[in-house]
Amino acid sequence: MKKLDKLIIKTFLGPFVATFFVTLFVLVMQFLWKYVDDLVGKGLDTGVIIQLIAYTSATLVTLALPLAVLLSSIMTFGNLGESFELVALKSSGISLLRFIRPLLVVCSIIAFLAFLFANYVIPVANLQAKSLLYDITNSKPAFNIKAGVFYKDIPGYTIKVAQKDKDNQTIHQVMIFDHQSGGGDRIILAEKGQMVL
Repeated sequence: MKKLDKLIIKTFLGPFVATFFVTLFVLVMQFLWKYVDDLVGKGLDTGVIIQLIAYTSATLVTLALPLAVLLSSIMTFGNLGESFELVALKSSGISLLRFIRPLLVVCSIIAFLAFLFANYVIPVANLQAKSLLYDITNSKPAFNIKAGVFYKDIPGYTIKVAQKDKDNQTIHQVMIFDHQSGGGDRIILAEKGQMVL
């Protein structure tokens, strides 16, 4: 390996690692914002949340990796062009394909490893993440009741509450529609109630 190859690979790897983890962090934060209502107030252990984030991160690698390769490639050749190293390489008679070749080799290795990762790791991680998220959202289903929204996850019943206290148990102005009673729906009204499992 020549000094030129080492220089280009060394210039590429730093931004690649940084942009990969920043992109992955942004994607994981997007996932957490999407499911924050299902995760908050369930009394989950830190280990369960870390496990869910790890499985989700594994499934998001396929989105973060191409962005990291693209951004780090642009940064690599941008830095080389800014410091006039590309001009020096072109003036010394080295062709464009010659100093792109190390990055092509590195990106080919990354693509092969990404294929193996997508083929063997992501299906397992996706299954584990979905089953863990399902278990979390269906544990303590009473805590999924939101103020002003009809809640239909309990079979045969529709529940609406006007206000929910910060203790996540006390609810006010409760309407329960019982669809199981014969001869039409039965409505149960209450000024205040407690959600206890």
